Amino acid sequence: MDAERLIANGRYALAEAHTAWDIMREAWEAQALAQVIGGHLAAEGPLELRSEARGLSETGGGRVGFDHPALRAGVPRAAQLTSVGDTRAALTALGVLLGDVGIALVGVACATGEDGLYWQSIEAIDAADEAGDRVRAMLHRLAVRERDRPPDPARGRAGPG
Repeated sequence: MDAERLIANGRYALAEAHTAWDIMREAWEAQALAQVIGGHLAAEGPLELRSEARGLSETGGGRVGFDHPALRAGVPRAAQLTSVGDTRAALTALGVLLGDVGIALVGVACATGEDGLYWQSIEAIDAADEAGDRVRAMLHRLAVRERDRPPDPARGRAGPG
């Protein structure tokens, strides 16, 4: 499944999450998706993104993974990734998802009276923030690449690439 579609599914699932544990599950789903997209772009993405993409694939210190307790209830959405069609669009959507996750997690951390859930929320906030930083860095690299690309004389603008 294409990255943009998986991200849209994740945003919908997060919006439908009503309990703290549902939000935590969706937060780790988003983190797993960020890692898988990072791995895909590190292997097959634009050359100037590969280093940062490798970092994205390792966000959360590798502690999220598909075996995270929040994801054990089934196959994570991220496992369905087959392609990242439009890199810029996918990264932009992923950045929005990670921002939404961060906001939802702050709500969980503020509302819980349970120590374990509080600290899991803080850990997930840190992971989402780290992944978001990587995504913003890659979007910046894409913008610089576009700005520095010589104009395409046939179109009067920057060429494909």
